[in-house]
Amino acid sequence: MLARAVASLLAGVALYFAFPPAGLWWLAPVGVAALTVVLTAGERVTLRGGFLYGLLAGLGVFVPLLKWIDSMVGALPWIGLAIACSIFYGAFGIAASRVARVPGGPVWVAAAFVVAEWGRSSFPFGGFPWGRLAFSQADGPLLSLARYAGAPGLSFAVALAGAALAAALLAALRRADRRAYLVPAASLVLVGVAAAAAWPFVGAPSDGRTVTVAAIQGNVPEQRWDVAAQREAVLSNHLAETHRLAAEVREGRQPQPDVVVWPENSSDVSPERDPGVAARLQAASADVGAPILVGTVHYDGTGRYYNSMILMDPNGAVERHDKAILQPFGETMPMREFFRMFSDYVDMANDFTPGTGTGVVHPNGAGRQAAPMGVATCYEVAFDRALQASVDNGAQVLTVPTNNATFGRTGMTWQQLGMSRVRAVELDRDVVVSATTGVSALVRPDGTVARNTSIWTADHLVERIGLRNTTTPAARLGDTVNFLLLAATLCGIAIAMRHDGRTVSRSDQTEESS
Repeated sequence: MLARAVASLLAGVALYFAFPPAGLWWLAPVGVAALTVVLTAGERVTLRGGFLYGLLAGLGVFVPLLKWIDSMVGALPWIGLAIACSIFYGAFGIAASRVARVPGGPVWVAAAFVVAEWGRSSFPFGGFPWGRLAFSQADGPLLSLARYAGAPGLSFAVALAGAALAAALLAALRRADRRAYLVPAASLVLVGVAAAAAWPFVGAPSDGRTVTVAAIQGNVPEQRWDVAAQREAVLSNHLAETHRLAAEVREGRQPQPDVVVWPENSSDVSPERDPGVAARLQAASADVGAPILVGTVHYDGTGRYYNSMILMDPNGAVERHDKAILQPFGETMPMREFFRMFSDYVDMANDFTPGTGTGVVHPNGAGRQAAPMGVATCYEVAFDRALQASVDNGAQVLTVPTNNATFGRTGMTWQQLGMSRVRAVELDRDVVVSATTGVSALVRPDGTVARNTSIWTADHLVERIGLRNTTTPAARLGDTVNFLLLAATLCGIAIAMRHDGRTVSRSDQTEESS
């Protein structure tokens, strides 16, 4: 039992290193394989054992992966969230300990893994998708599958490869006959062939229409001042970087942008409520010759506040995206009175209202219509439905404005960039990531990073990108892949129950005959 527990924990640690910033993508199937071996080798583990080993693997992943939360709210919320996420690994352990032993085991194991991810991404409090297997594969050879089956399908392919490796290893240890290798081998071949067949269609050339987009990274003072001084410093930094870009455009060192994207929270003083701030933003827009998508806070006058991206041009506010998927315990505080009993940090959480818009803004740039831009603000990029809705509503280029300043120099910003790279392939769109302190990046539809900034520095990126109207199979499928894998998991469980029933029946017959 101790050996299994240690192996489970190490399997989780291997999974952690598959994610950025380490980015050792090949460790993802290795981690799944190791956990599957723990759950199936030797004597059959009990349901309680399956949960325990899955939970330990989850802790191996999420305790280090979510360390950035400690920098914002302390150790207790960090460890609490890691445990909550690990419970879903425990649920996977229960299912996998049964379905891995029946015919077609690798398929059922992989399906169960993705269903557990889906559950964690949905419940409780809207879910927490961080750490899905798909988000570890931005540099891996299976990334192309995201175009056809989305993040769930990519996670399934990684988990299937891992479960197949485990099945092949166990067959070798048991010295099983050749038939035991058929399903593992077929699974690995299927995953490899599917990924290779998908690659030629990833990042295919656009129809020739282009737009020039600039991303501004103004930087944030690392020392903490009073609130008013901090907000002014952040706003001034982003204004200064925008004016620096404008000077480079006039000098011919940068192309004229059609739209400029600022990060989330780049102006926490709303231009809608402060005429002075509005005037400074309008002047910056006039100077750079393009509208600016500004991260701020919108107040509707009735007590509701929104985390918003407001499109500003020289004449004022044009359009607004209100963040629809809010971060629990940060932008909203569920069960505030209950959680206050455990930590005073709950009083730092805001009470924003979720937006209900289309997820698209429509800038006019350089005297012509710029592309409809999809917006997923920071946390939203982790959820499949956010940018899929933007594409459904006509977005031809995607933006991910984000504020990572609170998380210091942790791996959080690299993890988020990995998600943006998967989304680029999944939806066949260029993705513009604009971060207050970095990493800001321009991501191609094939998932490669064309350009990026360093962290904790003021900088800007300008790039001409192709526009696309395509709708990928993944975008058309939406949650269908998750439902299909749920059906597959239930099928695997049903087969396992029938298989267990037959085993018990044969055992009873043997005892009677003896």
